[in-house]
Amino acid sequence: MGDNPLVKIPVEKLFAAHPFAKDILTRLTQAGYEAVLIGGVVRDALLAELREEAWRPQDVDIATSAPPEEVRHLFSDRKVLAVGQAFGVLVVVGPQGEHYEVATYRTEEDYADGRRPERVRWGRLEEDVQRRDFTINGLAAYATGEIIDRVGGIPDLQASLIRTIGPPTHRLSEDHLRMLRAVRLACQLDFRIDEATAAAVARLAPRIRGISQERVRDELWRLLVTPRSADGVTLLRELGLLAHVLPEIAALDGVPQPPEYHPEGDVLAHTLAALRVADGLWDRPLLKLGILFHDVGKPEALVRWGGERMSGHCHVGAAVAEAALRRLRLPGRDVDWVVHLVAEHMRVGQFAEMGLGKQLRLLTRGEHEETELEDLPRRYPLFADLLRLLICDAEASVHRASAWVPVVGQAVDLLDHTVRLRGVRRARELLRGDDLLAMGEPPGPRLGRVLDEVHELILTGQITTRQQALAEARRRLEGQM
Repeated sequence: MGDNPLVKIPVEKLFAAHPFAKDILTRLTQAGYEAVLIGGVVRDALLAELREEAWRPQDVDIATSAPPEEVRHLFSDRKVLAVGQAFGVLVVVGPQGEHYEVATYRTEEDYADGRRPERVRWGRLEEDVQRRDFTINGLAAYATGEIIDRVGGIPDLQASLIRTIGPPTHRLSEDHLRMLRAVRLACQLDFRIDEATAAAVARLAPRIRGISQERVRDELWRLLVTPRSADGVTLLRELGLLAHVLPEIAALDGVPQPPEYHPEGDVLAHTLAALRVADGLWDRPLLKLGILFHDVGKPEALVRWGGERMSGHCHVGAAVAEAALRRLRLPGRDVDWVVHLVAEHMRVGQFAEMGLGKQLRLLTRGEHEETELEDLPRRYPLFADLLRLLICDAEASVHRASAWVPVVGQAVDLLDHTVRLRGVRRARELLRGDDLLAMGEPPGPRLGRVLDEVHELILTGQITTRQQALAEARRRLEGQM
């Protein structure tokens, strides 16, 4: 393979969106160094050309023959970040604060820990591309747009193929995270993994345990953003990776469900079917994590009930999901979000039968009070995700629309009611716990119970003023003494 003068990427689009990238290439070449666009930006540009699709250039990476200290010197007028200077990787910050990775051509040797090389030396472009993971990521391009293919990336891009550069066992052993990256790229680009690479992943799968949970988490997150995350989880299972990165999900395989409600199959089959529904509608990774874990409590619940039923699986699953997501070092706020989805995913299905007060409390969990009340998805994003999960869950079972249409209808009616009442906040304004303390009621269960009862009357519209709220609270306290 060599340069491909007849194959070009539309660099005019790239430089229109990233003018400073052109400045970086120009400065380096005018100083006598070679500089090229490299990796994903070239891959995505060429793929868009092949598919005749629109292309919006995002991250732009540059490789150069200039050593790091020379890159620093040439861009002394700009902020330069040392994100990996030992590996020849710097980030040059553009005039609008945009980041551009500029890496010196290098070779790498002796990956002792399955993550990073022990030795690095500066090299040539031909050597640099040979150290990269997959052929489609080994493409480079001059500032003119002419593509440089020394690894067979163009044929693999045309064939929609994920294939390692060089022997797959060797390449995947250098950095075990590449096994997850192969799956993620296959889903992101709608490609398939070539047989030799897939076989190597299956052989090496247990080694993924040596990769930090943070790096695993990041790859799983990128997988969930794709519109093929259900295919990705299926591929993780087929290649033997799922049991090592998400053992809780792998444990759903073979767990039976009543066929009259779940003709789609066992718990894992149902989970993947629900995830596939989400893939066709949304790209929200937290929602997809909620779907992935929503029935994770069923195996334990089934054991608890002697194999007869799965009652309580929501709360069991919430605990399992929390432990798994904390292991993956997910931020605490995101863990709480997913745990809420898992814990409440059955309860929201009974939304139409709930009392108004309970409906409002479920609706307003995680409320964004600065957003217009009429905008349900943004004002109540956590509840909106619960509705989305309900839709996916129902569409992946025998219930389908009959399970979620009434709930959505009731939620719309409730939103209208909430707009009139101006939300639960009004209840808290009309009566507070301090008001009951001022009446002589000591802290305790009775105070909380009366406060809840009066709030319920406020939420249903039966009490509309503070005077009414205080009078009702006093009447209840006196009547219960």
